[in-house]
Amino acid sequence: MDLARAINQYLDYCQFQKRLSGKTVKAYKIDLMQFTAFVADCGEPFHKEKISQYVRDLHLMYKPKTVKRKIASVRAFINYLEFEEMIDSNPVRKMRLGFREPVALPKSLSLKTVRKLFSTANMLLSAESTKFRRGIRLRNMAVLELLFATGLRVSELCSLHSADVNLQNGMVKVWGKGSRERIVFVGNAEVLAVLREYERAQARDTKQSGWFFTNRFGNRLSEQSVRDMVKSYAAKAGIAGRVTPHMLRHTFATLLLEEDVDIRYIQNIL
Repeated sequence: MDLARAINQYLDYCQFQKRLSGKTVKAYKIDLMQFTAFVADCGEPFHKEKISQYVRDLHLMYKPKTVKRKIASVRAFINYLEFEEMIDSNPVRKMRLGFREPVALPKSLSLKTVRKLFSTANMLLSAESTKFRRGIRLRNMAVLELLFATGLRVSELCSLHSADVNLQNGMVKVWGKGSRERIVFVGNAEVLAVLREYERAQARDTKQSGWFFTNRFGNRLSEQSVRDMVKSYAAKAGIAGRVTPHMLRHTFATLLLEEDVDIRYIQNIL
């Protein structure tokens, strides 16, 4: 078999029949050319032992996610060859090529970093003189306060309806993954004060849209807008490295653990 020609036929199939993106097809090509170079001197390129050697080499050279992708590229190519009857048997069909990737725990922020973030948000809020700009800064402050005080996911925060938030008793009704409902309480007086000020300032927009957090057009605040806002505030605070809303969630949980709060209680909150 002309392996180079078979690869070109497969890439054409991926591009014109499967309609995969150019970026994906390019990645497949790189992976398959690497595999071809490895088996170049082998009389039988699709021998189980040769493929096993290739996989072992991948584990020595690359991170698990990259290895998984390169294995998937070769597996899909060999499956294509079998379907097109270009090979007599499929060697990967009975090979155990899967593996578990190491779980990367989300990073948390130090209290010093959190204080810098909130100090910057408060400074920006205080510096605004126009009603419109102050409204944006006040909303951003309310978002940060609620994220850190409750450990909400950014998607949960952006999906809050006005009716879900009762600031008289500090109760927030959250719809989590799988449409599971849970109640989160906000007990911090300073956080409640910011949320109440925001609620009063944006009463017309929240009433018209039904969403608790709205953008400058009066529509639902998007998750990406929150991520961009947190990133922007972190940069203005001079915080090195990446800061995300999910890191605030993980920091919230970490601080509770450090205070010896029962882990089952934390799981219920989150």
